[in-house]
Amino acid sequence: MTFYSWITSSRVRHFPLTPPQPSQPLLIEAAVNEQFSFQVAVHMEGKEPLPVRVEVSAPARWDIRVRRVGYVPVRHRNTPVAEGPLDADGAGLIPGFVPDPLFDEDTVLLTNEETHAFWITVRPALDARPRGYHIGVTVSGEGGDHVEHVVDVRLYDVLIKERTDFPVTNWFYVDSLIDWYKTDLFDDRLWEILARYIRDVVEHGQDTLYVPVFTPPLDGVKRPAQLLRVRRTGPDVYEFDWQDVRRYVRLANKLGIGYYEWCHFFTQWGAEHPLRIYEGQGRDEKLLWEPGIPATSPTYRAFLLQFLPELRRFLIEEQIAERSFFHVSDEPHGEKHLENYRNARGLLQELAPWMKVMDALSDLVFAQQGLTDMPIPAIQTALDFVREDIPCWVYYAVGPRGKYLSRLLDTPLAKIGMHGFLYYRWPFLGNLHWGYNYWYHAQTRNLIDPYTVQDSCYWEKGWVYGDSFLVYPGPDGPVDSIRWEVIAEALQDYALLQTLGVDRESELLQPIKSFSDFPKTEAWHLEARARLFGGK
Repeated sequence: MTFYSWITSSRVRHFPLTPPQPSQPLLIEAAVNEQFSFQVAVHMEGKEPLPVRVEVSAPARWDIRVRRVGYVPVRHRNTPVAEGPLDADGAGLIPGFVPDPLFDEDTVLLTNEETHAFWITVRPALDARPRGYHIGVTVSGEGGDHVEHVVDVRLYDVLIKERTDFPVTNWFYVDSLIDWYKTDLFDDRLWEILARYIRDVVEHGQDTLYVPVFTPPLDGVKRPAQLLRVRRTGPDVYEFDWQDVRRYVRLANKLGIGYYEWCHFFTQWGAEHPLRIYEGQGRDEKLLWEPGIPATSPTYRAFLLQFLPELRRFLIEEQIAERSFFHVSDEPHGEKHLENYRNARGLLQELAPWMKVMDALSDLVFAQQGLTDMPIPAIQTALDFVREDIPCWVYYAVGPRGKYLSRLLDTPLAKIGMHGFLYYRWPFLGNLHWGYNYWYHAQTRNLIDPYTVQDSCYWEKGWVYGDSFLVYPGPDGPVDSIRWEVIAEALQDYALLQTLGVDRESELLQPIKSFSDFPKTEAWHLEARARLFGGK
């Protein structure tokens, strides 16, 4: 039996067939209050399975979390297949098992010629001083075999401030939680689960939470997940009970959410109809109106005339009016959508002139005609908005792929780790992605098993592996992915650049040309951070 163990950075995927590597020295440079991570890989060649355990020793009061990196089956390369290792990971290994979920386990059963890894997350003590430190790692095999490793850490005299003026949201699907955990709508069990998932997004640098005051009109007809209780008291007359909306917002406030993103008022991809709103909270799926009525029909107008003033009153009472974002319709495009969107936006403007709206849209015309207060273009057109001096957020979804920034299961981790630098490079005002925990067969209400399906069963229709969710469902809360951890660290980069007041036109950032043309190696990233810390 031959047993191997080696230390690597957190920007490398270890596949089951990754061959053993010589352990190289690892130096991690970070701010005194910055979370960081590294990996311990293990490999064995022998006849019998070998239980292996990892133990980590660190300075006093440092927070250490050890997690086993799990594998998920990825059936195809994402198309179009990116060329070269800087843009696509897993060549020759996908189709196959890809490392992604992180389980709170410090042991693994190694079998012959198989590689596994452990993800070590480290947060220095609150009173850590700027100097060098050592972290010890012991990898022990049953029977006495063990390997000792040392990771060097250099903390710099930089205290990263909380990120400001750049809200980040990954859409949060309460319906996924209701269905996966089989709760009775908003019962006590769901509120417990919600708290764990909301805490998870905050811990990963997300400060904005989608509020399903009504069932979001996103990606087909969804299962009812409506926080607001609505009662019809007469023809086109309604009463509203805000108790669950209030509980949701106050829970999120308590857990550290800073901004609230309210669900879209009209249907996706064209704003043709009102969103579906249910009697009560949708337990019997009894709609207040036929789903095919026009977006600006008298029926929906009458509803909004009663709802919108109450919404404003609620926002003021909860002191979140200035921290709320509103949507008309998701991803409008083309002439027909333009007219529909104009009419829908006009209705909201008439009934709620106080409301500023924002939407994922990539056509400059919508912004140039003043139809949205804050456009959110996709990364392939976002720089056109910047060149036009149009303030905007930025997003991507499903695509673009190839050389573009992404977070897919075959996107190299070093490339994912550039999110923070790219978002900072231009004066974007926020970032949106559609998939934090979308665990459904695309455009249906049928759950998938995220541990076996990562393309929402839609790869052949153009979806991709790894776009629709960043976390997996655990028994009582989220199981993070390595991609989610890398994105969280990338958002720390944004906060570091902001804390240091780095000019967006600085020489350091000049290699970042666009969302497809930017440095994609870990070496560049490490050197840039070292320069920020004054180390080079």
